[in-house]
Amino acid sequence: MASRKLGLLLSTPPSHPSVETVVQLAQAALRRGVEVYLYLIDEGVKTVTDQRYLRLIDVGAKMSVCAYGCHQYGVLTTTVDSRVSLSGLVVLSGIIDGCDRFLAFT
Repeated sequence: MASRKLGLLLSTPPSHPSVETVVQLAQAALRRGVEVYLYLIDEGVKTVTDQRYLRLIDVGAKMSVCAYGCHQYGVLTTTVDSRVSLSGLVVLSGIIDGCDRFLAFT
């Protein structure tokens, strides 16, 4: 049986409650054996160094961050963890297409 996949998009600033909601959803899905794909875009790129998100990678989540968004919001790509993929909208499109469920927090 193919594994289930959940895609999560975050575009809100670090102060927004959605940041924690995404962490909680991702943790719950990972505990249930669901593959989790996180994509950070717009102000969501500011959470790329958030330890809660990096811990999600530690337990199996795959994370991508919009390279253009990093440029727009002053996030230095040199500070991005090497396990995070710097990418563009083609990757986001692939996540949307390849996941069983996709939730956007905007």
